[in-house]
Amino acid sequence: MKHTKLYLNILLFITLTAFKVHAQEEVQPSFPGGMPEFSKYILKNLKYPDVAAVVGLTGKVNVNFVVEKDGSVVDVKPMKCLGAGCESEAVRVIAMSPKWSPGILYGKNVRVMYTIPVSFAPNGPSKPTELDKLRKSKYGFVFYIKGNTYTINEAENLLGKSFDPTAIETVEAYDNSKYAMPDKKGVYLIVMK
Repeated sequence: MKHTKLYLNILLFITLTAFKVHAQEEVQPSFPGGMPEFSKYILKNLKYPDVAAVVGLTGKVNVNFVVEKDGSVVDVKPMKCLGAGCESEAVRVIAMSPKWSPGILYGKNVRVMYTIPVSFAPNGPSKPTELDKLRKSKYGFVFYIKGNTYTINEAENLLGKSFDPTAIETVEAYDNSKYAMPDKKGVYLIVMK
């Protein structure tokens, strides 16, 4: 029995020692203050894009980036897109991030790729988007619903006077002479789910 207990103690010691060595061999990059501070940094610096605010767009943009050996953030790219300026805003905020503590592998600084979701939502609870609000906006809007493109007036026959913004898949800049609106800052295609 003593031999078995001694064997288990030695095995436990070797396992714990191996775990400590392995844990010290690999260190993930970290934002100063950890992920809670990174979340605060994003919230403080992220601006809800104008077009996204007009339509009430909500959702997440997944952003890939690399933390370099010196802790700088590079190669920032959006992976999942919402449109309406959300991707460029998410990229802007992450690209201007302060330096991170770099990743370490076997005692050497290494490049590490991260993917982080950046959430966009209006302040307060989500509410229906009024089509009149879109008509009065400085931007022009066209809808893509079930394989067809519609003006706001045509979409109103399908959607009613308002729609649930969570039903939006993407909002894309739209350049089609059939739907040109020279009095607007730009025309956007609202693609519905």
